[in-house]
Amino acid sequence: MKKYIITAVFSLFSIISISAQSKSDAQVSKLYQNYITIKTALASDDADKTSKAAAEFIKTASAIDYKVVSEGNLNVLRKDATVISDARSIAAQRETFSNLSDNMIALTKEFKLSAKPVFVQYCPMADASWLSNEKQISNPYYGSSMLTCGSVKSEIK
Repeated sequence: MKKYIITAVFSLFSIISISAQSKSDAQVSKLYQNYITIKTALASDDADKTSKAAAEFIKTASAIDYKVVSEGNLNVLRKDATVISDARSIAAQRETFSNLSDNMIALTKEFKLSAKPVFVQYCPMADASWLSNEKQISNPYYGSSMLTCGSVKSEIK
C-alpha cells in the first residue's frame, strides 16, 4: 500500500511540473521579448537603447495579470528594469541586468516563453547568466570588448 501511495505522489508531482512548464501566456512571452531587446542593446554597448528597452519591459510587466505571475515577482522585475531604465551609464545597467536575468531565468523555467528553445548563457568574467534565443554568445555584460565570452549553461524547451 505504501508503495502505491508513494508512486501516486510522485506521479502527481510529475504532472504538476509538466503542466507548469507548458503554461504559456502572450504577455509573459512579450516580456521575454522585451528582455531580449535589453540584452541585445547591452551587447551592442548602447545605453540609450537599453534604457528605452527597459522602459518597454516595465510597460509590459505592468500589463500582466497577477493571476498569471505573482505581484511580488512582477514588482521585482519592474524594480530591476526601472533601475536599468533610469541608469545613464552602461556599467550601472549591466550591474542590474544580472538581477533581472536571474529573475527572468526563474520565470522561463515556469512558463513556455518561446516556441524555440531558450538558452541560459553564462559569463565567467561577470559571474552572471542571461537568456538568449540562440546558442551563439553575444555577451551583454562586456559588449564589444568581449562579445563572445561565455558559454551555454543549459537549454529550456
